[in-house]
Amino acid sequence: MSSPTGAHGEADATKQENEQQPQSTASTDATLNARAKSSNGAKSQGPKKWLIALIAIIAAVAVIVAIAVTRGKNDDANTSGVTKADTVTIGLKLAPVSLDIRHQSGSAIEQVLIGNIYESLLSRDSDNKVQPGLAKSWDISKDGKTYTFHLNSNMCFSNGDKLDADDVAWSINQLKEKQYYNANQVASLDKAEAVDANTVKLTLSTPDSNLLWYLTGRPGLVFDKNAKYNAKTEAVGSGPYTVESFDPASKMVLKANPKYWGSAHKPATEHVVLKFITDDNAAVNALKGGDVDVLSPVNATLAKSLDTNTYRVSAADGSDKFVLAFNCTNAKLKDKRVRQAIRYAINHKEIIASRGNVDYALGGPIPSVDPGYEDLTGLYPYNVDKAKELMKEAGYTTDKPLRLTLTYANTYGTELGDQLKSQLAKIGIDLKINYVEFSTWLQDVHANGNYELSLVDHAESHDFYKWTTPDYYYHYDGKQAQELYAKALEATDEADSAKYLKQAAKAVSEDAPADWLFGYRVTVAYNTSVKGFPNKLSQTVLPLWQISKAK
Repeated sequence: MSSPTGAHGEADATKQENEQQPQSTASTDATLNARAKSSNGAKSQGPKKWLIALIAIIAAVAVIVAIAVTRGKNDDANTSGVTKADTVTIGLKLAPVSLDIRHQSGSAIEQVLIGNIYESLLSRDSDNKVQPGLAKSWDISKDGKTYTFHLNSNMCFSNGDKLDADDVAWSINQLKEKQYYNANQVASLDKAEAVDANTVKLTLSTPDSNLLWYLTGRPGLVFDKNAKYNAKTEAVGSGPYTVESFDPASKMVLKANPKYWGSAHKPATEHVVLKFITDDNAAVNALKGGDVDVLSPVNATLAKSLDTNTYRVSAADGSDKFVLAFNCTNAKLKDKRVRQAIRYAINHKEIIASRGNVDYALGGPIPSVDPGYEDLTGLYPYNVDKAKELMKEAGYTTDKPLRLTLTYANTYGTELGDQLKSQLAKIGIDLKINYVEFSTWLQDVHANGNYELSLVDHAESHDFYKWTTPDYYYHYDGKQAQELYAKALEATDEADSAKYLKQAAKAVSEDAPADWLFGYRVTVAYNTSVKGFPNKLSQTVLPLWQISKAK
Protein backbone atom coordinates (compact mmCIF):
# COMPACT_ATOMS: atom_id res chain seq x y z
CA MET A 1 0.00 0.00 0.00
CA SER A 2 1.43 3.36 -0.92
CA SER A 3 0.97 6.55 1.03
CA PRO A 4 -0.13 9.80 -0.66
CA THR A 5 2.53 11.57 -2.72
CA GLY A 6 4.09 14.66 -1.21
CA ALA A 7 3.29 13.81 2.36
CA HIS A 8 6.84 13.50 3.61
CA GLY A 9 10.37 14.65 2.95
CA GLU A 10 11.27 16.63 -0.16
CA ALA A 11 7.69 17.22 -1.23
CA ASP A 12 7.01 19.23 1.91
CA ALA A 13 10.19 21.22 1.43
CA THR A 14 9.21 22.06 -2.15
CA LYS A 15 5.83 23.28 -0.97
CA GLN A 16 7.58 25.45 1.59
CA GLU A 17 9.78 26.98 -1.11
CA ASN A 18 6.79 27.75 -3.31
CA GLU A 19 4.96 29.43 -0.44
CA GLN A 20 7.97 31.57 0.45
CA GLN A 21 8.88 32.56 -3.09
CA PRO A 22 6.55 35.61 -3.37
CA GLN A 23 8.07 37.07 -0.23
CA SER A 24 11.51 36.92 -1.80
CA THR A 25 10.53 38.94 -4.87
CA ALA A 26 9.29 42.06 -3.09
CA SER A 27 10.26 43.96 0.03
CA THR A 28 8.06 44.22 3.11
CA ASP A 29 9.12 47.89 3.36
CA ALA A 30 6.21 49.91 1.82
CA THR A 31 8.39 53.00 1.18
CA LEU A 32 10.80 51.01 -0.97
CA ASN A 33 7.91 49.51 -2.91
CA ALA A 34 6.54 53.02 -3.59
CA ARG A 35 9.91 54.27 -4.80
CA ALA A 36 10.07 51.42 -7.30
CA LYS A 37 7.25 53.08 -9.35
CA SER A 38 7.80 55.88 -11.97
CA SER A 39 7.05 59.32 -10.54
CA ASN A 40 4.14 61.36 -12.12
CA GLY A 41 3.81 58.86 -15.03
CA ALA A 42 7.19 59.87 -16.52
CA LYS A 43 8.94 57.45 -18.88
CA SER A 44 11.86 55.50 -17.46
CA GLN A 45 15.23 56.88 -18.57
CA GLY A 46 17.15 53.62 -17.73
CA PRO A 47 18.15 52.06 -14.44
CA LYS A 48 18.76 54.45 -11.62
CA LYS A 49 21.02 53.95 -8.63
CA TRP A 50 18.16 53.40 -6.20
CA LEU A 51 16.63 50.76 -8.50
CA ILE A 52 19.95 48.96 -8.80
CA ALA A 53 20.22 48.99 -5.02
CA LEU A 54 16.71 47.59 -4.72
CA ILE A 55 17.50 44.78 -7.15
CA ALA A 56 20.61 43.97 -5.13
CA ILE A 57 18.56 43.83 -1.92
CA ILE A 58 15.98 41.61 -3.58
CA ALA A 59 18.68 39.25 -4.83
CA ALA A 60 20.25 39.11 -1.38
CA VAL A 61 16.91 38.28 0.21
CA ALA A 62 16.36 35.51 -2.33
CA VAL A 63 19.76 34.01 -1.58
CA ILE A 64 19.11 34.14 2.17
CA VAL A 65 15.71 32.46 1.77
CA ALA A 66 17.19 29.75 -0.47
CA ILE A 67 19.97 29.07 2.04
CA ALA A 68 17.45 28.93 4.88
CA VAL A 69 15.26 26.46 3.00
CA THR A 70 18.25 24.29 2.10
CA ARG A 71 19.47 24.34 5.68
CA GLY A 72 15.97 23.47 6.82
CA LYS A 73 15.98 20.42 4.59
CA ASN A 74 19.31 19.24 5.91
CA ASP A 75 18.35 19.97 9.49
CA ASP A 76 15.16 17.94 9.04
CA ALA A 77 17.19 15.08 7.58
CA ASN A 78 19.95 15.11 10.19
CA THR A 79 20.62 17.55 12.98
CA SER A 80 24.34 16.84 12.70
CA GLY A 81 24.36 18.43 9.24
CA VAL A 82 24.97 15.11 7.42
CA THR A 83 22.36 14.55 4.72
CA LYS A 84 20.49 11.26 5.03
CA ALA A 85 19.58 8.96 2.16
CA ASP A 86 15.87 8.44 1.55
CA THR A 87 16.26 4.63 1.30
CA VAL A 88 17.92 1.93 3.39
CA THR A 89 18.08 -1.62 1.99
CA ILE A 90 18.22 -4.60 4.34
CA GLY A 91 19.01 -8.17 3.34
CA LEU A 92 16.99 -10.82 5.21
CA LYS A 93 17.19 -14.59 4.89
CA LEU A 94 13.54 -15.58 5.24
CA ALA A 95 10.54 -14.02 3.53
CA PRO A 96 6.94 -14.09 4.76
CA VAL A 97 4.74 -16.20 2.51
CA SER A 98 1.97 -13.60 2.77
CA LEU A 99 1.08 -10.50 4.79
CA ASP A 100 -1.84 -12.15 6.57
CA ILE A 101 -0.40 -12.11 10.07
CA ARG A 102 -3.61 -13.41 11.61
CA HIS A 103 -3.37 -16.69 9.67
CA GLN A 104 0.20 -17.10 8.39
CA SER A 105 2.65 -18.99 10.60
CA GLY A 106 6.38 -18.39 10.91
CA SER A 107 8.59 -15.76 12.53
CA ALA A 108 9.51 -14.03 9.25
CA ILE A 109 6.14 -12.28 9.06
CA GLU A 110 6.39 -11.12 12.68
CA GLN A 111 9.89 -9.78 12.13
CA VAL A 112 8.89 -7.40 9.34
CA LEU A 113 5.33 -6.45 10.30
CA ILE A 114 5.10 -6.15 14.08
CA GLY A 115 6.07 -2.69 15.26
CA ASN A 116 6.58 -1.46 11.71
CA ILE A 117 3.23 -1.97 9.97
CA TYR A 118 1.01 -3.32 12.73
CA GLU A 119 1.32 -2.33 16.37
CA SER A 120 0.49 -4.27 19.51
CA LEU A 121 -1.11 -3.22 22.74
CA LEU A 122 2.39 -3.47 24.24
CA SER A 123 5.85 -3.60 22.70
CA ARG A 124 9.21 -5.11 23.60
CA ASP A 125 12.73 -3.79 23.32
CA SER A 126 15.96 -5.37 22.13
CA ASP A 127 16.57 -6.66 25.66
CA ASN A 128 13.36 -8.70 25.35
CA LYS A 129 11.61 -6.60 28.00
CA VAL A 130 7.97 -5.45 27.87
CA GLN A 131 7.49 -1.76 27.05
CA PRO A 132 4.46 0.50 26.41
CA GLY A 133 2.92 0.31 22.96
CA LEU A 134 -0.56 1.41 21.96
CA ALA A 135 -1.13 1.32 25.71
CA LYS A 136 0.93 3.84 27.65
CA SER A 137 0.37 2.18 31.05
CA TRP A 138 -1.50 -0.66 32.73
CA ASP A 139 -2.73 -1.96 36.10
CA ILE A 140 -2.97 -5.56 37.32
CA SER A 141 -5.36 -6.76 39.99
CA LYS A 142 -3.96 -8.52 43.07
CA ASP A 143 -5.36 -11.87 41.96
CA GLY A 144 -3.72 -11.52 38.55
CA LYS A 145 -6.99 -11.96 36.65
CA THR A 146 -7.81 -8.39 35.59
CA TYR A 147 -5.59 -6.15 33.47
CA THR A 148 -6.57 -2.55 32.75
CA PHE A 149 -4.75 -0.77 29.91
CA HIS A 150 -4.67 2.99 29.40
CA LEU A 151 -4.25 3.90 25.73
CA ASN A 152 -2.41 6.74 24.08
CA SER A 153 -4.65 9.47 22.71
CA ASN A 154 -5.17 10.62 19.10
CA MET A 155 -4.12 7.34 17.52
CA CYS A 156 -5.09 6.36 13.98
CA PHE A 157 -4.53 3.75 11.28
CA SER A 158 -2.66 4.36 8.03
CA ASN A 159 -5.96 4.90 6.20
CA GLY A 160 -6.88 7.74 8.57
CA ASP A 161 -9.41 5.79 10.63
CA LYS A 162 -9.34 6.51 14.35
CA LEU A 163 -7.82 3.83 16.63
CA ASP A 164 -9.39 3.55 20.07
CA ALA A 165 -10.42 1.03 22.70
CA ASP A 166 -13.16 -0.43 20.51
CA ASP A 167 -10.56 -1.51 17.93
CA VAL A 168 -8.37 -3.01 20.66
CA ALA A 169 -11.18 -5.01 22.27
CA TRP A 170 -12.52 -6.13 18.88
CA SER A 171 -9.09 -7.29 17.69
CA ILE A 172 -8.40 -9.36 20.80
CA ASN A 173 -11.88 -10.86 20.92
CA GLN A 174 -11.63 -11.75 17.22
CA LEU A 175 -8.31 -13.49 17.92
CA LYS A 176 -10.07 -15.66 20.49
CA GLU A 177 -13.29 -16.23 18.56
CA LYS A 178 -11.69 -17.09 15.21
CA GLN A 179 -8.60 -18.71 16.75
CA TYR A 180 -6.11 -16.70 14.77
CA TYR A 181 -2.48 -17.74 14.90
CA ASN A 182 -1.05 -17.73 18.47
CA ALA A 183 -4.52 -17.48 20.04
CA ASN A 184 -3.44 -20.42 22.18
CA GLN A 185 -0.86 -18.16 23.84
CA VAL A 186 -3.68 -16.38 25.65
CA ALA A 187 -5.89 -19.38 26.39
CA SER A 188 -6.67 -18.04 29.87
CA LEU A 189 -8.02 -14.75 28.48
CA ASP A 190 -11.82 -14.71 28.68
CA LYS A 191 -12.67 -11.38 27.09
CA ALA A 192 -11.60 -7.85 26.26
CA GLU A 193 -13.83 -4.85 26.99
CA ALA A 194 -13.67 -1.19 26.00
CA VAL A 195 -14.34 0.67 29.25
CA ASP A 196 -14.18 3.98 27.42
CA ALA A 197 -12.41 5.31 24.32
CA ASN A 198 -8.99 5.19 25.99
CA THR A 199 -9.34 2.26 28.42
CA VAL A 200 -9.41 -1.49 27.81
CA LYS A 201 -10.01 -4.21 30.41
CA LEU A 202 -8.91 -7.83 29.96
CA THR A 203 -10.42 -10.53 32.16
CA LEU A 204 -8.66 -13.87 32.66
CA SER A 205 -10.00 -17.18 33.98
CA THR A 206 -6.64 -17.95 35.61
CA PRO A 207 -3.49 -15.88 36.14
CA ASP A 208 -0.96 -15.91 33.31
CA SER A 209 2.56 -14.68 34.03
CA ASN A 210 3.28 -14.53 30.29
CA LEU A 211 0.30 -12.36 29.33
CA LEU A 212 2.06 -9.00 29.12
CA TRP A 213 4.85 -10.45 27.01
CA TYR A 214 2.40 -12.19 24.67
CA LEU A 215 0.55 -8.91 24.16
CA THR A 216 3.72 -7.54 22.55
CA GLY A 217 3.20 -10.03 19.73
CA ARG A 218 0.35 -11.38 17.63
CA PRO A 219 -2.22 -11.65 20.46
CA GLY A 220 -1.84 -7.92 21.14
CA LEU A 221 -2.03 -6.72 17.52
CA VAL A 222 -4.73 -4.15 16.83
CA PHE A 223 -6.56 -4.03 13.50
CA ASP A 224 -9.02 -1.59 11.96
CA LYS A 225 -12.40 -3.27 12.32
CA ASN A 226 -13.90 -1.10 9.57
CA ALA A 227 -11.15 -1.48 6.94
CA LYS A 228 -11.66 -3.60 3.82
CA TYR A 229 -8.51 -4.97 2.19
CA ASN A 230 -6.81 -8.17 1.03
CA ALA A 231 -4.81 -9.16 4.09
CA LYS A 232 -2.56 -11.49 2.08
CA THR A 233 -1.17 -8.73 -0.12
CA GLU A 234 -2.07 -5.50 1.70
CA ALA A 235 -1.88 -4.15 5.23
CA VAL A 236 -3.75 -1.46 7.13
CA GLY A 237 -1.95 -0.88 10.40
CA SER A 238 -1.09 1.92 12.78
CA GLY A 239 2.69 1.62 12.60
CA PRO A 240 5.32 4.07 11.31
CA TYR A 241 5.46 2.40 7.88
CA THR A 242 3.07 1.17 5.20
CA VAL A 243 3.63 -1.60 2.65
CA GLU A 244 4.24 -0.03 -0.74
CA SER A 245 4.89 -3.35 -2.52
CA PHE A 246 5.44 -7.00 -1.63
CA ASP A 247 6.89 -9.92 -3.57
CA PRO A 248 7.72 -12.93 -1.35
CA ALA A 249 10.17 -14.14 -3.99
CA SER A 250 12.33 -11.03 -3.92
CA LYS A 251 11.53 -8.02 -1.73
CA MET A 252 9.18 -5.84 0.27
CA VAL A 253 9.20 -2.05 0.02
CA LEU A 254 8.03 -0.01 3.00
CA LYS A 255 7.18 3.68 2.93
CA ALA A 256 6.93 6.11 5.83
CA ASN A 257 3.35 6.40 7.04
CA PRO A 258 2.32 10.08 6.66
CA LYS A 259 -0.55 9.55 9.11
CA TYR A 260 1.56 7.96 11.83
CA TRP A 261 0.28 9.05 15.22
CA GLY A 262 3.44 8.50 17.30
CA SER A 263 5.98 11.30 17.30
CA ALA A 264 8.51 9.21 19.26
CA HIS A 265 8.74 6.62 16.49
CA LYS A 266 8.58 8.89 13.47
CA PRO A 267 10.55 7.17 10.68
CA ALA A 268 14.07 8.44 10.11
CA THR A 269 14.05 7.17 6.51
CA GLU A 270 11.38 7.54 3.84
CA HIS A 271 11.78 4.08 2.32
CA VAL A 272 13.07 0.78 3.69
CA VAL A 273 13.60 -2.03 1.19
CA LEU A 274 13.72 -5.59 2.54
CA LYS A 275 15.45 -7.96 0.11
CA PHE A 276 15.06 -11.69 0.69
CA ILE A 277 18.36 -13.47 -0.02
CA THR A 278 18.56 -17.13 0.96
CA ASP A 279 22.07 -17.89 -0.31
CA ASP A 280 24.82 -16.86 2.13
CA ASN A 281 27.44 -16.12 -0.51
CA ALA A 282 25.01 -14.12 -2.62
CA ALA A 283 24.03 -12.13 0.47
CA VAL A 284 27.62 -11.17 1.31
CA ASN A 285 28.30 -10.26 -2.32
CA ALA A 286 25.19 -8.05 -2.28
CA LEU A 287 26.53 -6.23 0.78
CA LYS A 288 29.99 -5.78 -0.73
CA GLY A 289 28.47 -4.63 -4.02
CA GLY A 290 26.22 -2.06 -2.36
CA ASP A 291 22.95 -3.77 -3.30
CA VAL A 292 22.09 -3.97 0.40
CA ASP A 293 23.25 -1.82 3.31
CA VAL A 294 22.58 -4.39 6.05
CA LEU A 295 22.59 -8.18 6.34
CA SER A 296 20.61 -9.78 9.15
CA PRO A 297 21.72 -12.46 9.51
CA VAL A 298 25.10 -12.88 7.84
CA ASN A 299 27.06 -16.12 7.77
CA ALA A 300 29.58 -15.74 10.58
CA THR A 301 32.40 -17.36 8.62
CA LEU A 302 31.80 -15.28 5.49
CA ALA A 303 31.54 -12.14 7.61
CA LYS A 304 35.25 -12.45 8.35
CA SER A 305 35.94 -11.38 4.77
CA LEU A 306 34.34 -7.96 5.31
CA ASP A 307 36.56 -4.89 5.58
CA THR A 308 36.24 -3.61 9.15
CA ASN A 309 36.78 -0.04 7.95
CA THR A 310 33.65 -0.25 5.79
CA TYR A 311 31.42 -2.65 7.71
CA ARG A 312 30.48 -3.32 11.29
CA VAL A 313 29.90 -6.93 12.36
CA SER A 314 28.34 -7.97 15.67
CA ALA A 315 26.72 -11.01 17.25
CA ALA A 316 24.49 -11.33 20.29
CA ASP A 317 22.39 -13.93 22.07
CA GLY A 318 18.84 -14.12 20.87
CA SER A 319 15.79 -16.33 21.16
CA ASP A 320 16.70 -18.47 18.12
CA LYS A 321 16.92 -22.19 18.81
CA PHE A 322 18.00 -24.62 16.08
CA VAL A 323 15.73 -27.54 16.96
CA LEU A 324 16.21 -31.06 15.65
CA ALA A 325 12.71 -32.35 16.40
CA PHE A 326 11.81 -36.04 16.70
CA ASN A 327 8.25 -36.95 15.76
CA CYS A 328 7.20 -38.56 19.02
CA THR A 329 4.25 -40.38 17.42
CA ASN A 330 6.47 -42.07 14.84
CA ALA A 331 6.82 -45.81 15.43
CA LYS A 332 10.63 -45.65 15.27
CA LEU A 333 10.96 -42.62 17.53
CA LYS A 334 8.49 -43.60 20.23
CA ASP A 335 11.40 -45.56 21.68
CA LYS A 336 13.07 -43.14 24.12
CA ARG A 337 16.36 -45.03 23.77
CA VAL A 338 16.59 -44.06 20.10
CA ARG A 339 15.91 -40.42 20.89
CA GLN A 340 18.49 -40.43 23.65
CA ALA A 341 21.06 -42.13 21.41
CA ILE A 342 20.65 -39.42 18.80
CA ARG A 343 21.32 -36.76 21.42
CA TYR A 344 24.46 -38.49 22.71
CA ALA A 345 25.73 -38.97 19.13
CA ILE A 346 25.60 -35.32 18.09
CA ASN A 347 28.89 -33.44 18.37
CA HIS A 348 27.63 -29.94 19.10
CA LYS A 349 31.11 -28.43 19.39
CA GLU A 350 31.93 -29.64 15.90
CA ILE A 351 28.73 -28.18 14.46
CA ILE A 352 29.24 -24.83 16.18
CA ALA A 353 32.90 -24.69 15.08
CA SER A 354 31.91 -25.28 11.46
CA ARG A 355 29.64 -22.25 11.67
CA GLY A 356 32.39 -19.89 12.82
CA ASN A 357 32.28 -20.57 16.59
CA VAL A 358 29.71 -17.83 17.15
CA ASP A 359 26.71 -19.85 18.34
CA TYR A 360 26.39 -21.30 21.85
CA ALA A 361 25.58 -24.81 23.06
CA LEU A 362 21.94 -25.17 24.10
CA GLY A 363 20.84 -28.31 25.91
CA GLY A 364 17.17 -27.48 26.38
CA PRO A 365 14.12 -25.64 25.06
CA ILE A 366 14.59 -22.23 26.76
CA PRO A 367 17.12 -19.80 25.25
CA SER A 368 19.43 -17.60 27.31
CA VAL A 369 17.32 -14.44 26.84
CA ASP A 370 14.12 -15.98 28.27
CA PRO A 371 12.91 -16.48 31.84
CA GLY A 372 13.68 -19.98 33.12
CA TYR A 373 16.91 -20.48 31.18
CA GLU A 374 19.37 -22.98 32.61
CA ASP A 375 22.44 -24.57 31.04
CA LEU A 376 21.29 -28.13 30.35
CA THR A 377 24.13 -29.19 28.07
CA GLY A 378 25.34 -31.66 30.69
CA LEU A 379 22.27 -33.89 30.32
CA TYR A 380 23.40 -35.41 27.01
CA PRO A 381 27.13 -34.80 26.50
CA TYR A 382 28.78 -36.11 23.34
CA ASN A 383 29.29 -39.84 23.94
CA VAL A 384 29.33 -42.15 20.93
CA ASP A 385 29.84 -45.29 23.04
CA LYS A 386 26.78 -44.52 25.16
CA ALA A 387 24.78 -43.84 22.00
CA LYS A 388 25.81 -47.20 20.50
CA GLU A 389 24.75 -49.02 23.67
CA LEU A 390 21.30 -47.45 23.55
CA MET A 391 20.90 -48.23 19.86
CA LYS A 392 21.92 -51.85 20.47
CA GLU A 393 19.32 -52.13 23.23
CA ALA A 394 16.74 -50.81 20.77
CA GLY A 395 17.79 -53.42 18.19
CA TYR A 396 20.02 -51.44 15.85
CA THR A 397 23.72 -51.51 14.95
CA THR A 398 25.94 -50.14 12.20
CA ASP A 399 25.41 -53.46 10.40
CA LYS A 400 21.65 -53.28 10.99
CA PRO A 401 20.97 -49.55 10.81
CA LEU A 402 17.83 -47.63 11.61
CA ARG A 403 16.64 -45.71 8.57
CA LEU A 404 15.28 -42.22 9.25
CA THR A 405 14.50 -39.20 7.11
CA LEU A 406 15.41 -35.64 8.09
CA THR A 407 13.17 -33.05 6.42
CA TYR A 408 14.19 -29.41 6.50
CA ALA A 409 14.07 -26.24 4.45
CA ASN A 410 16.86 -25.65 1.94
CA THR A 411 17.20 -22.09 3.23
CA TYR A 412 19.47 -23.51 5.95
CA GLY A 413 21.93 -24.99 3.45
CA THR A 414 23.17 -28.56 3.13
CA GLU A 415 26.05 -28.55 5.62
CA LEU A 416 23.95 -29.19 8.74
CA GLY A 417 22.23 -32.14 7.12
CA ASP A 418 25.54 -33.57 5.91
CA GLN A 419 27.07 -33.26 9.38
CA LEU A 420 24.15 -34.96 11.08
CA LYS A 421 24.16 -37.76 8.50
CA SER A 422 27.86 -38.37 9.13
CA GLN A 423 27.62 -38.21 12.92
CA LEU A 424 24.58 -40.48 13.22
CA ALA A 425 26.03 -43.05 10.82
CA LYS A 426 28.59 -43.87 13.54
CA ILE A 427 25.85 -45.24 15.83
CA GLY A 428 23.81 -47.16 13.28
CA ILE A 429 21.43 -44.58 11.83
CA ASP A 430 21.13 -44.30 8.07
CA LEU A 431 19.89 -40.72 7.69
CA LYS A 432 18.26 -39.63 4.46
CA ILE A 433 18.08 -35.87 3.90
CA ASN A 434 14.96 -34.38 2.36
CA TYR A 435 15.58 -30.74 1.41
CA VAL A 436 12.39 -28.80 0.67
CA GLU A 437 11.24 -25.24 0.08
CA PHE A 438 10.39 -23.36 3.26
CA SER A 439 6.75 -23.08 2.19
CA THR A 440 6.66 -26.87 1.77
CA TRP A 441 8.16 -27.35 5.22
CA LEU A 442 5.51 -25.07 6.72
CA GLN A 443 2.75 -27.13 5.14
CA ASP A 444 4.06 -30.69 5.44
CA VAL A 445 5.90 -30.53 8.75
CA HIS A 446 4.65 -27.55 10.72
CA ALA A 447 1.00 -27.73 9.73
CA ASN A 448 0.49 -31.45 9.06
CA GLY A 449 3.16 -32.98 11.32
CA ASN A 450 4.17 -35.35 8.53
CA TYR A 451 7.84 -36.14 9.17
CA GLU A 452 10.30 -38.30 11.13
CA LEU A 453 13.08 -35.84 11.99
CA SER A 454 12.91 -32.15 11.25
CA LEU A 455 15.25 -29.21 11.59
CA VAL A 456 14.26 -25.57 11.89
CA ASP A 457 15.29 -22.36 13.61
CA HIS A 458 12.58 -21.57 16.15
CA ALA A 459 13.17 -17.84 16.57
CA GLU A 460 10.22 -17.12 18.86
CA SER A 461 10.79 -16.08 22.45
CA HIS A 462 8.64 -17.32 25.35
CA ASP A 463 7.52 -20.31 23.27
CA PHE A 464 7.97 -23.10 25.81
CA TYR A 465 4.22 -23.70 25.70
CA LYS A 466 4.75 -25.58 22.42
CA TRP A 467 6.34 -28.41 24.43
CA THR A 468 3.14 -28.65 26.47
CA THR A 469 0.86 -28.76 23.43
CA PRO A 470 0.59 -32.37 22.16
CA ASP A 471 -1.05 -31.39 18.87
CA TYR A 472 1.86 -29.10 17.94
CA TYR A 473 4.06 -30.65 15.28
CA TYR A 474 6.48 -32.04 17.89
CA HIS A 475 3.68 -34.43 18.98
CA TYR A 476 5.23 -34.48 22.44
CA ASP A 477 2.95 -35.27 25.38
CA GLY A 478 4.97 -34.82 28.57
CA LYS A 479 2.68 -34.76 31.58
CA GLN A 480 5.33 -33.59 34.04
CA ALA A 481 6.28 -30.65 31.83
CA GLN A 482 2.63 -29.71 31.40
CA GLU A 483 2.03 -29.67 35.16
CA LEU A 484 5.14 -27.60 35.91
CA TYR A 485 4.38 -25.13 33.14
CA ALA A 486 0.85 -24.65 34.50
CA LYS A 487 2.38 -23.73 37.86
CA ALA A 488 4.75 -21.28 36.15
CA LEU A 489 1.80 -19.51 34.50
CA GLU A 490 -0.20 -19.31 37.70
CA ALA A 491 2.65 -17.85 39.71
CA THR A 492 2.22 -14.12 40.36
CA ASP A 493 5.85 -13.81 41.45
CA GLU A 494 8.47 -13.69 38.66
CA ALA A 495 11.02 -15.70 40.64
CA ASP A 496 8.51 -18.49 41.31
CA SER A 497 7.47 -18.55 37.68
CA ALA A 498 11.11 -18.83 36.53
CA LYS A 499 11.72 -21.66 39.04
CA TYR A 500 8.89 -23.76 37.62
CA LEU A 501 9.97 -22.98 34.07
CA LYS A 502 13.46 -24.30 34.80
CA GLN A 503 12.02 -27.52 36.19
CA ALA A 504 9.70 -27.92 33.20
CA ALA A 505 12.52 -27.31 30.70
CA LYS A 506 14.71 -29.91 32.40
CA ALA A 507 11.87 -32.45 32.31
CA VAL A 508 11.47 -31.92 28.57
CA SER A 509 15.19 -32.15 27.85
CA GLU A 510 15.57 -35.35 29.88
CA ASP A 511 12.71 -36.93 27.89
CA ALA A 512 14.57 -36.13 24.63
CA PRO A 513 11.74 -35.23 22.23
CA ALA A 514 14.33 -33.19 20.32
CA ASP A 515 17.92 -32.10 20.28
CA TRP A 516 18.75 -28.42 20.53
CA LEU A 517 21.70 -28.20 18.17
CA PHE A 518 22.69 -24.72 19.30
CA GLY A 519 21.45 -21.36 20.40
CA TYR A 520 21.81 -19.21 17.32
CA ARG A 521 23.70 -15.97 17.90
CA VAL A 522 22.52 -13.75 15.07
CA THR A 523 25.49 -12.16 13.34
CA VAL A 524 24.66 -8.83 11.75
CA ALA A 525 26.75 -6.86 9.28
CA TYR A 526 26.08 -3.35 8.05
CA ASN A 527 27.79 -0.49 6.27
CA THR A 528 29.26 2.11 8.60
CA SER A 529 27.01 4.72 6.97
CA VAL A 530 23.99 3.01 8.57
CA LYS A 531 22.74 4.11 11.99
CA GLY A 532 20.05 2.74 14.26
CA PHE A 533 20.02 -0.92 13.26
CA PRO A 534 19.31 -3.18 16.28
CA ASN A 535 22.20 -5.52 17.05
CA LYS A 536 20.15 -7.75 19.37
CA LEU A 537 17.10 -9.92 18.69
CA SER A 538 16.83 -8.63 15.11
CA GLN A 539 15.34 -11.97 14.04
CA THR A 540 12.22 -11.22 16.07
CA VAL A 541 12.32 -7.52 16.97
CA LEU A 542 13.24 -5.35 14.01
CA PRO A 543 12.25 -1.71 14.63
CA LEU A 544 12.78 0.12 11.35
CA TRP A 545 11.74 3.63 12.37
CA GLN A 546 15.17 4.48 13.77
CA ILE A 547 17.23 3.19 10.83
CA SER A 548 18.98 5.74 8.64
CA LYS A 549 21.91 5.99 6.23
CA ALA A 550 24.20 8.93 5.50
CA LYS A 551 24.53 9.84 1.84
